[in-house]
Amino acid sequence: MTADPADDTRTRILRAALDLFAEHGYQRTSLRQIGERLRLTKTAILYHFPAKEHLLAALIEPLLADLERLLDAAQGQPTDQARWMVLEGWVDVMLAHRRPLGMLFHDIALVGRGDTYHRLMVIAMRANDLIAGPDAGRRERVRAVQAVAACSDPIVFFTDVSDEVLRADMLDGVRRLLVTPTPTDGALTGATPTGATSTGATRTDGPPADAAAVLGGPPAVSPGGGRRRPGRPPALGREQVEAARRMHEAGTHSVDAIATALGVSRATVYRHLTAP
Repeated sequence: MTADPADDTRTRILRAALDLFAEHGYQRTSLRQIGERLRLTKTAILYHFPAKEHLLAALIEPLLADLERLLDAAQGQPTDQARWMVLEGWVDVMLAHRRPLGMLFHDIALVGRGDTYHRLMVIAMRANDLIAGPDAGRRERVRAVQAVAACSDPIVFFTDVSDEVLRADMLDGVRRLLVTPTPTDGALTGATPTGATSTGATRTDGPPADAAAVLGGPPAVSPGGGRRRPGRPPALGREQVEAARRMHEAGTHSVDAIATALGVSRATVYRHLTAP
């Protein structure tokens, strides 16, 4: 985060706020704590930011502005070019704003207090439309939403993975979702994939992608070859367990919220939280 010398105090306040929000969460950080870290009075902070939520909005602003510039650049491009410009650019923007994104994830409910939430929804809908393409059917729209999540969520859960490695993994995952035929598209039987064309692109008349595979879990296929009943995965991976424990220890998420975020039951979350 850079700023002109004349704006140095405002910049220092934002940096300190981001550090404290990351350490303690937005709810548990007061303006007094921010002032103490900077040796400023609460009045001095209020001069630049009339309320604490203004700090949150200012910290998120660069992320939103970069996403809007990306979508503006992709608008009007041919469908396939626009799709991959948005997806690759989305990953790059998310990686460039890893810390504010993590803070936003933990305090997402607070964004609804102002115009930021509406702005986020507009950005998400624009991205979904560009990825799905014109005249998209339900399945294309669903996969567009999944693709945006695939280009966002891993950044929050894999904080210990480098930008370069995580970028490659995320883009590989989204390409598999949108381009590569899935096991349920006929690969299990060796037949020609119902949902694939000769160019490798998926059609809307084929069977849906395996949700468990999209989410990083095992495919929904039993050892005997039959499909198991759809449902929540029975366990969490190591990275997911670590993410659940971080959220729980930070006090920013209830067990129900953690279970919803990870797509498992409350019992599964409790089991991992209480495990040694």
